[in-house]
Amino acid sequence: MAPIPIRRGRSRGLCRAGTGGPAESRSSPGTDRGPAGVPLLPRYRSAAPGVPAMPGSRCPRPALPVLRWLPRYSRAWLPLDLLAGLAVGLTAVPQALAYAELAGLPLQYGLYSSFMGCFVYCLLGTAKDVTLGPTAIMSLLVSSYAFHQPVYAVLLAFLSGCIQLAMGLLRLGFLLDFISCPVIKGFTSAASITISFNQVKNILGLQGIPRQFFLQVYETLRRIGETRAGDAVLGLSCLAALAGLRAMKSHLPQAVPTEPLAVRISHLIVWICATARNALVVLFAGLVAYSFQVMGSQPFRLTGSIPQGLPPFRPPRFSLAAPNGTVPFPSMVQDMGVGLAVVPLMGLLETVAIAKAFASQNGYRIDPDQELLALGVANVLGSFVSSYPITGSFGRTAVNAQSGVCTPAGGLVTGALVLLSLAYLTSVFCYIPKAALAAVIISAVVPMFDAGIFRTLWRVKRLDLVPLCVTFLLCFWEVQYGIVAGVLVSGLLLLYSIARPPIRVSEGAVLLVQPGSSLHFPAVEHLRDSVCSRALAAASPARSVLLDCSHVSSIDYTAVLGLAELLQELHRHGLSLAFCGLQDPVLQVLLSADLEGFQHFPSWEEAERCRELGGSRAEPPTSTAESTGLIQ
Repeated sequence: MAPIPIRRGRSRGLCRAGTGGPAESRSSPGTDRGPAGVPLLPRYRSAAPGVPAMPGSRCPRPALPVLRWLPRYSRAWLPLDLLAGLAVGLTAVPQALAYAELAGLPLQYGLYSSFMGCFVYCLLGTAKDVTLGPTAIMSLLVSSYAFHQPVYAVLLAFLSGCIQLAMGLLRLGFLLDFISCPVIKGFTSAASITISFNQVKNILGLQGIPRQFFLQVYETLRRIGETRAGDAVLGLSCLAALAGLRAMKSHLPQAVPTEPLAVRISHLIVWICATARNALVVLFAGLVAYSFQVMGSQPFRLTGSIPQGLPPFRPPRFSLAAPNGTVPFPSMVQDMGVGLAVVPLMGLLETVAIAKAFASQNGYRIDPDQELLALGVANVLGSFVSSYPITGSFGRTAVNAQSGVCTPAGGLVTGALVLLSLAYLTSVFCYIPKAALAAVIISAVVPMFDAGIFRTLWRVKRLDLVPLCVTFLLCFWEVQYGIVAGVLVSGLLLLYSIARPPIRVSEGAVLLVQPGSSLHFPAVEHLRDSVCSRALAAASPARSVLLDCSHVSSIDYTAVLGLAELLQELHRHGLSLAFCGLQDPVLQVLLSADLEGFQHFPSWEEAERCRELGGSRAEPPTSTAESTGLIQ
């Protein structure tokens, strides 16, 4: 047989910028308007992430993100940043108290966790909208891994920050890509139910309810007759008020600058009330509780006294004094266990996902690795002021964006407002009823439950329901089990698709075999069985096999060995095997392996013109229902 010429050619590909899928949106230069119809700055695509850039700038990006927007900060941005920072602060303070209760920590630790992230992200963050602080999901995880001990919670923040910082420096953010959307949706939906039911005891005024979900449900239903009427009425009233204000904000029409001044002022007042609904509801509940206290009766369970003043700046404690001795650092790390992986990864995932979502919505780009660095530094420094682990908050970020924030400087106002609360307002926080804080938490987490994802996956790809349901169900038992099991199931599904790639086989004078993806060692036997079962069948008219590798972009050594064995097996049965459409990396690997009898054609047409293949002119393979099979 004459040697088959091997044509070497460089494959060409098209690189399309900005094709990020449905979530990515492009913004043409235009003018946005703030909450009261105030015109904002024009938006331009820029190399400086997170802030509107001046057209035509070609300066290299500074290493420190704050230096990308601070030198050209405009006075026109200041009132909008102040308004946004104030709106977020009015949301952050009551949520901080509520989330500390959810984490099982003294309430002041929620405030301790709410200011350092604002300051750090202003310097290191790349998204103008994102705000860092305590969240419902992170508080739930802290409740599971810190054992309601502030020392554990602060140490967990320090170690999580170190891990996040290391991942950012090593550019390991791609590891988050292995947590699939069904796993995330299953976790957040289960967390929404778990957190909401965890607060039912405070709505009903019950005490001594266990924190494990199933025991919690059982005990709550068993003791529902012990409900305190005052707490129940106040809690349900706060829930109704929060739901009404949320609906009012969602249906609030956009103010028009041509409307009368009184109309625009009224619109702004309604918008501020709806945005600061958490603060208003907590303030109202506190006034009601204070009124009863003055009259000498108290029908509500109150939060109790909160230490006044700022937290001391000191490193976290690496040991814990216990009644039977001292718990050393290695034992504390062992106690936290898998939490040292779950907490930093979920924190990173939540922050990067929020930053990407709002960057796409508002027409700018972020640097994911820089976001990891910002979150890591915020958690490390936060642990020096007694903070527990923090992450990006979707609710407060939405408030920030809707308030018309222009730069990350809005976080300075939010952080300052939290510090002022710690310095001067903690004495009045003792009158806040626990039922009101429970209403704030429930109102924040209910939107996290996504019932539509089950219908969507049933319609789009039912196999993805497996990791979704596994994560969702196991998270009611233990959060870490649900997340780990969901990631493992997603990984198994991914490995199965690699081990069983789709293979299309078309019969004719030439048996055309077309793998649908790259060939790696788990798929070798599947490919050999697919080829041999059709080529060696008694009814097969083919005397030649053509392996179309146009969709194969990579191949490993085990797959090369498998192809060599396939060549020999077909040769023993008087059949020839040739390759076509090999991409350059795959071709170089096969040439380096020096396979005996290796034949390659640039395309099917080239193979058709070569009479040596099968000893006669090859006929194009047919693709009828009887002769074509898609093997998976």
